[in-house]
Amino acid sequence: MTEISERAVVRRLNDRFGFGPAPGDLDAGVDATVRRLLGPAKDAAAAAVVVPTGLEPPESVKKKDQDKDAKKAANKQRAAQERKLTIWWLDRMVVSRTAGERLTWFWHGHFATSNQKVRNTAWMLAQNQTQRTLALGRFGDLAQAMIVDTAMIRWLDGQKNRKGSPNENLAREFMELFTLGLGHYQEADVAQGARCLTGWVLRKDAATFQRRRFDTGSKTVLGKTGDFDAKGFARLALAQPASAGFVIGRLWFRLVSATPPDAATVARLTTAYGVNRDIRSLLTAMVGEAAFKDPASSLVKEPVEWAVGLLRALKLRPSKLEEKEQTKLLAGLRGMGQLPYRPPSVGGWPAGASWLTTSAGVTRLQLAQQLAKKADLSAVKDAQDVAALLGVDGWSERTKTALAGVKDPAQLTAVAACAPEYVVSG
Repeated sequence: MTEISERAVVRRLNDRFGFGPAPGDLDAGVDATVRRLLGPAKDAAAAAVVVPTGLEPPESVKKKDQDKDAKKAANKQRAAQERKLTIWWLDRMVVSRTAGERLTWFWHGHFATSNQKVRNTAWMLAQNQTQRTLALGRFGDLAQAMIVDTAMIRWLDGQKNRKGSPNENLAREFMELFTLGLGHYQEADVAQGARCLTGWVLRKDAATFQRRRFDTGSKTVLGKTGDFDAKGFARLALAQPASAGFVIGRLWFRLVSATPPDAATVARLTTAYGVNRDIRSLLTAMVGEAAFKDPASSLVKEPVEWAVGLLRALKLRPSKLEEKEQTKLLAGLRGMGQLPYRPPSVGGWPAGASWLTTSAGVTRLQLAQQLAKKADLSAVKDAQDVAALLGVDGWSERTKTALAGVKDPAQLTAVAACAPEYVVSG
């Protein structure tokens, strides 16, 4: 099998386990890049971005006292809080130097939770921080944290699941979308699993467990019988033989290739994943697979990945943009179909050609033009200069032709940022 060059592997590592290369990153070797991205070192640059405060939700107003102005004011406050939280996370992505932030983004799509329904940015931040803390650790720890996460419980109606009045949403999605996949559980497992998840209620600050609302007694889930609670249910799902392959497949699809790994590859990766379900070890093993260096293993960048990579290349920080420019940035991401904290469903965002629609292409160009105008492009004179800026080795003949007649540095950069060589992680 033909392999891509070492420099292309380095670029692919920066694209897949980060948000694109920062200046100088492509000059490092493969081993050094893997150590930076997947090693144990902390991401000091991302950690230096100050966590936003003042995310407490508006005081609830009783329906009988509620009027249009009060509703409007509360919604405006929620929108401002979510905007602050989103800009903060985009800032972290732009400056990040390890795979931690990229994997936090992956887990946000895997355990997809939307503030459209949660309507509480403090809870969304708490979930985000939990995913970040556990992003490269043991998947079992992450899964057990998510099944009792406040935002997740609100998102999947866990607070409505009570003894004698089961709500099966969280139990079903936990098995279908988070740990096992379709075909690896029965309807009886959903019903019994819901009993395991009873007892959780939402209070102002967080979800809390109330034993009097918990359905005690024997439950049979996935072939095991006992008085299981939420974390016990999570352990049962993770113990299923199908779980390792499911998690490996999800990570592979987003970080390596749209072509599923064959049985031999899955077996090797399962060994690396191990009984501790070690995510860092699994990702390191994925880098060592031949498919990671296969020219065919190209992936279309998700809108957030593309935009953050462009911001990084242009040395722009979202928090440093003027308010109206921040508004355009968020509107651009929304127009392309991907805004942090707003996945379209519990299934997360689509992938691949879904991001290459005509309307998304128009929005991408508009956003690239807006960002390029804010950057220092004094070093950009021609297509070769913009290739160096964006970390692209070269352009196809078709792209060269498209760029040849563009003289303005900002417009040249914007058009280049929308070329296949940049939109696709090759």
